[in-house]
Amino acid sequence: MIFSESRFTLFRIILQGEVRLREITGVRARSLEQRRAACSYRTKLFVHPYFQPFQIMQGFAKARLYRILWSAGVTLGMACATLLALEVFLRVCDFRELREGGSERSLGYRYDAELGWAAVPNSISRVTNARTVNVRHNSLGLRDEEFSRDDKPVIMFLGDSFVWGLDAEAGERFSELLKPRIPNYKILAAGVSGYGSDQEYLLLRRLWPQVKPAVVVLVFCADNDRLDNSSNIRYEGYQKPYFIIGADGQPVLKGQPVPLSRQQYFQDVWWVRNLWLARIAASIYLKIWHPVLFVPDPTEKLVGMIRAFVEGNGAKFFVAIQHRDDDLARYLQQNGIPFASLDGAAAYPGDGTGGHWTPEGQAVVAERIFKLLSENNIVVR
Repeated sequence: MIFSESRFTLFRIILQGEVRLREITGVRARSLEQRRAACSYRTKLFVHPYFQPFQIMQGFAKARLYRILWSAGVTLGMACATLLALEVFLRVCDFRELREGGSERSLGYRYDAELGWAAVPNSISRVTNARTVNVRHNSLGLRDEEFSRDDKPVIMFLGDSFVWGLDAEAGERFSELLKPRIPNYKILAAGVSGYGSDQEYLLLRRLWPQVKPAVVVLVFCADNDRLDNSSNIRYEGYQKPYFIIGADGQPVLKGQPVPLSRQQYFQDVWWVRNLWLARIAASIYLKIWHPVLFVPDPTEKLVGMIRAFVEGNGAKFFVAIQHRDDDLARYLQQNGIPFASLDGAAAYPGDGTGGHWTPEGQAVVAERIFKLLSENNIVVR
């Protein structure tokens, strides 16, 4: 409407000006005075505010820009208000999947592109499960005293949270109970909570150049190691490497580099740690691009790989089975691998805590492993 009225006014002024010029000059300007009068009138006409097309269009552009900015501002404000309301809603509802975990893996561990997760070297924390215990890792990222090589041969216990010592103070663990009984050996607890046999094999290869053990005892968790070995995701959504059985019947490593896990996004990525909406976005991304995979159980193949690696490097290999596993026991017997059953060692009750050994159970485990080593001439009773 404004544009139409301004254009009409402009045309009217131009028409009136032309009429006035003709009145002044006629068809031709016949004298110097008439020419000067015409020039003066044209000057007044073309500096008239209505006869400035650029300024008029500039005004229209400013008005249009103002309307666009206003609309964008309103839209942005509504979007921000909606996102803020959603953020508050998510925090109030406190959905379990969006919480930052409090397990031993999240409190003392960090992302590892080869293993999935590993302990932070020289870290100190307190971990609560069936009970609260103090945790300290050495420079190798292992829950043990600082390791240094000397003339003593090394016995390495390889495993998961049962070797790491969940629900046990450091001095209560079976590996610590064995140290005074086997003074001629260094004993190293190479356990990482949540690991399967696949990750334990990779950890063994990583530690070997520094530790070079003379004896390796694999502590197999019958409760969950087969599940750990058959998937790429475990526990609170932690991503991990895994093995599939290749065409030649041998395990083939997959899943490296390991993607960041949901809990690792929550801890390590600032905007995901501080915004619950970002936590939803990260969770959806992982479910779409890195979904849960299940593969045929490669447990016996993995145990065979660990044995081959250990014995190929001149060390001796043994297995201790946390609970009864007839299939694994049969495989060990058929392949001449010495093993001990730890079934019956006292553990904390409750499915949610993982059934880890009590101090009394740790003592039973220490006794059975000592017997395994003595029967195979590693130590003398």
